[in-house]
Amino acid sequence: MNEIDSSTPQSRGPADHDVRDRIVEAAHQHFGHYGFEKTTVSDLAKAIGFSKAYIYKFFDSKQAIGEAICSKTLSTIVTAVEEAVAGATTPTDELRCIFNTLTATGVSLFFNDRKLYDIAAAAAGEGWPSARAYAQRIREILMEIVRKGRESGEFERKTPLDETVQAIYLVLQPYANPLLLQYNLDRAEDAPMQLSNLVLRSLAP
Repeated sequence: MNEIDSSTPQSRGPADHDVRDRIVEAAHQHFGHYGFEKTTVSDLAKAIGFSKAYIYKFFDSKQAIGEAICSKTLSTIVTAVEEAVAGATTPTDELRCIFNTLTATGVSLFFNDRKLYDIAAAAAGEGWPSARAYAQRIREILMEIVRKGRESGEFERKTPLDETVQAIYLVLQPYANPLLLQYNLDRAEDAPMQLSNLVLRSLAP
């Protein structure tokens, strides 16, 4: 999957990707040390040796810089889900893969790169475009799985498709949403199996 797109322009000015990448990388490190919320564009400019005005040639706000970082992070999670689903043989297995992969990738991000996790959590909490695009893509994957499961006879067909997909997405939220995952880590080992089993029982024809 390509990097999650945003309906809000994330950059402007010179199309110099090397400079943009330097700003994003420096911001990644600076946000990780001081926190996204406590960092201003002025702080960032001073830390990386650029003027504030120069940074604004490439990004129109601090959130735009955070969006660039968050978009890559959430795209990595989505790619992991897509690859796991592609390796499954039935819609039932595909649904289990979503629960397992979203939880595993989220937990790995939390423990191995907390600075990226915190930005993703901020994006989810504030409804950034990248977070909305991520949520929409997960719902699209669920929609395709449920549709295939109904066509194959694995899943029931009485409940409206949109309602079914939204309900499954809500069950996934404690582990799909970075903001909520941090409060559910103590159940992350067993939850994917328990929740996917619950959902699959509800989908039985």
